[in-house]
Amino acid sequence: MILFQLAIGYTKASTVAIIFSCNPVFVITFAALFLKEKLAGLTIVSIIVSMLGIVVIINPFKLSDPLGILLAILAAITFAIYSVISRYGTKKYHYDGILITCFSFIFGSLELLVLICLTHLPLISTKFIAMGLPAFANVPIFSGITFSALPILLYLGIGVTGIGFSSYFLAMENVGVSLASLVFFIKPALAPILAWIILGESINLHTAIGIIIILIGSLLTFIASREIPKITLLNEKTAKPR
Repeated sequence: MILFQLAIGYTKASTVAIIFSCNPVFVITFAALFLKEKLAGLTIVSIIVSMLGIVVIINPFKLSDPLGILLAILAAITFAIYSVISRYGTKKYHYDGILITCFSFIFGSLELLVLICLTHLPLISTKFIAMGLPAFANVPIFSGITFSALPILLYLGIGVTGIGFSSYFLAMENVGVSLASLVFFIKPALAPILAWIILGESINLHTAIGIIIILIGSLLTFIASREIPKITLLNEKTAKPR
């Protein structure tokens, strides 16, 4: 989440949201490798299509903000790892989604507080400024938090983060990490529209094309996820002794 917020500071919010929404590509891959979740052949095709959509949106031939795009990709990868590890916890230790959300937020907040305090050390802050990364230097803890800002902070903390993440992990308990992660593919269609309405960001032609490609990829992933139970049932039947 830190990488996600930093990415927004270096490139357009709609671009970051679209790139981050492709984290199911990494989730499905990691889930197949480490959780042994079934990976249909069509899922591999959907991963390739979705990655093509990312490339179209990023438009590597006209990169003007590579740092923001790199941070967004790293955010997607690390969130995918977070999802898989959380699912591992629910399967092995029988933790529910709300408990995992609670403890991950507590430890995440403590980690963030330590990192913020480190940025106030002259040696570290000077180094970041010299690297052209002033956002990492002297990060304030309470600065900017006012009574007028409390409603949006409460909405982000309780609504978006608390309820949103709890719902996400509860969904993983019922349908698995691969299928639950597909909700992020809704973002490519919504993020540019909301960014256009709220932030006044324009939607370029290559962004619109990339959105269509990603939506096609998500559709293929959804179709593949419906095929996995059929494949599993068929394998179970063929495995039974006659």
